Amino acid sequence: MNALTSAAGQSALPLLADRDLDAPVAWVAGSPVSARRFLADAQQLASALPEGGPAINLCVDRYAFAVGLVAALLRGQASLLPPDARPDTLSRLHESGDACYALTDDPALATPGLERVLYEVDAFRGDAPAAVASAAFDSACHAVSLLTSGSTGVPQAHAKRWGTLVGDVAAAVPRLASLLGRPSLEGLTLVATVPVQHSYGLESSVLLALLGGAIFDSGRPFFPADIAKALSAVPRPRALVTTPFHLKTLLLSGVELPPVDFLLSATAPLSPQLAAQAEDALGGPMIEIYGSTETGQVATRRTTQTDVWETLGEIRVHVEQQGQADERFIFAGDFVPEPTAMADILELVDERHFRLLGRANDLIHVAGRRSSLGYLNPHLNSIPGVGGGAF
Repeated sequence: MNALTSAAGQSALPLLADRDLDAPVAWVAGSPVSARRFLADAQQLASALPEGGPAINLCVDRYAFAVGLVAALLRGQASLLPPDARPDTLSRLHESGDACYALTDDPALATPGLERVLYEVDAFRGDAPAAVASAAFDSACHAVSLLTSGSTGVPQAHAKRWGTLVGDVAAAVPRLASLLGRPSLEGLTLVATVPVQHSYGLESSVLLALLGGAIFDSGRPFFPADIAKALSAVPRPRALVTTPFHLKTLLLSGVELPPVDFLLSATAPLSPQLAAQAEDALGGPMIEIYGSTETGQVATRRTTQTDVWETLGEIRVHVEQQGQADERFIFAGDFVPEPTAMADILELVDERHFRLLGRANDLIHVAGRRSSLGYLNPHLNSIPGVGGGAF
C-alpha cells in the first residue's frame, strides 16, 4: 500500500510547508537544491526501493537521509533510525523478522545479512525528472522508529506517526520564529552538528526544513574548523543546531567564527555562562530545547534570560505522586501521543512553565532539601577560574 494520499483527504498532512517549489530546501556541497528537485529525487529513489521494508536509514549526509526518508514514505514504508551502524546493531534489527533493508550513502559500510540500497547524492546532478507537485501522507501512517539502546544494549524502538512529526514541528515553528524576531522560518538555513538519526537531529534539521519552511545544510560538521567552514558556506540568516559538548569545544578552539542568527542546543542543559559565551561569540540568541525520544521536543527557554522552560503548543505538565517521596512529571497534550513521564525532576511554576532540577536517578537529599548532581554542576562551573568540573 502506498502512503501517498490526496492532499484533499481529511487525514492527509503535507510533506512540505507552504513554499515556492523552486526555492532552496537544502544546501548540498555549497549548492542550493530546490524543493522541486528534492521531490524528484525522492520519487526516483522510491521506484528503486525493495518491496516490504521498513528501511534502515543509515545515511550520514543529511540530504541523502531526507531523500531516503521521503522515498520510503512514498512506498508506504517506515524508516528505522538506529543509534549507530555497528554490525551487531544491524543484526538485531535483521532478527526482528521484518523484510527490512539497509539504505546507505557509504559504499564501504558493511550491512551483514541485509539487502542494501546505496544512494549517491551526486546522482541528482542531472536534469530533474518530472516530480510530484506536492505530497501528503496519512497522519496515522507509521513514519519512523527512533531506536535507542537500553541498558542491555538491545535497541528500543519508539514509533512515530506522520501526524506526530508534523504536530511536533508545527508547535515549535511559531516559538522559534518569535524568539528569532521573524514572522516565519522561511529562508533560515540550519547547519547541524548532531546526527539526523537522533530525535533532536531529525526534528531540528530535516523536519524543521521540510515541515517548517527552513532550509537544511546536508553536512554534519564535527570539528570546530569544519563547523566554521560549514556556516560560512551558507547565506544568512543561518542557525547552528548543536549540543553543549560541541558548543564548548567550538568556543575553546580559538577558530574564527562567522556570525549566526540563531543557536539551538539540546541533549543536556547548558550553563548560563556557556550560553552567554556562545551568544557573544556568534551573535545570535541561544535557545535550548527540552524533550525526549518518547515525546519529541516539548519545551524551550532562552538560557541567558531565564532558567524557566515554557512548553510548546498546548502541551501541559503535571506531577504524579508515587509513595511519600517519589514524583513523576507527566507531559501531555498537543502532538504528544499519550501522557509521558520524564526521567527528570522538575520544579513546576504552573502547568506550562517549570525549572529543570536534574535527572531522577541522581537526586540527593541533604538536611531536608533535595537537588540533583546534574543541577549542581552549572553552579560549580560558574565559579571564576573553574574550567570544568562535575559532581
